[in-house]
Amino acid sequence: MFKDKSLVPAEAVRLAALGFLALGPKDYAKLAADIRQFTTHVSGPSLDLLGSPLELLRYEGLIEPIIQRDINDSLIEAGLLKLTDNGLEALKDLLRATVRAPINDIGKLVIALKMRFLHVLEAEEQEEQLDMLADLKERELARLIDLRGRESEQQTMLYEWLDLEISETQKKLEWLEEKRDSTSQR
Repeated sequence: MFKDKSLVPAEAVRLAALGFLALGPKDYAKLAADIRQFTTHVSGPSLDLLGSPLELLRYEGLIEPIIQRDINDSLIEAGLLKLTDNGLEALKDLLRATVRAPINDIGKLVIALKMRFLHVLEAEEQEEQLDMLADLKERELARLIDLRGRESEQQTMLYEWLDLEISETQKKLEWLEEKRDSTSQR
């Protein structure tokens, strides 16, 4: 993590791995494919997103293979990985991380991962995360409005682009506030 408690890119991949296993056991290849597909679709291909090998998560005790008995009563690996209790706690810690402003591709990925796996946290923690993201959008909105106010030529493409960015940011802020409020009413 960075000093501001936001995730470095490799931790975003770690969050994805632990999050997908929180949904249920997966084989190694399917887990790797799910991580690659999600991260690439959200932020595009990036060398920054080469995370730790899944074997490292296994070594750290965050994931483990499912062990079964065969017909000879011998223990064998079933070919599936599952999340351990320590892995669940690590996932929750990663979900509680802040998001670094301004939002770049990695920030968008972290937000998407939070939205994907936020249900793992208790309702109060979900509300805190949604509140943190709403605060982030409020600051982003204020920054865009300030820049727009400084632009003297209202007929430039920059002015129109800023209007578009402001509109999109306002919609995201409203959505986050709505989700936060509905979470707090549960």
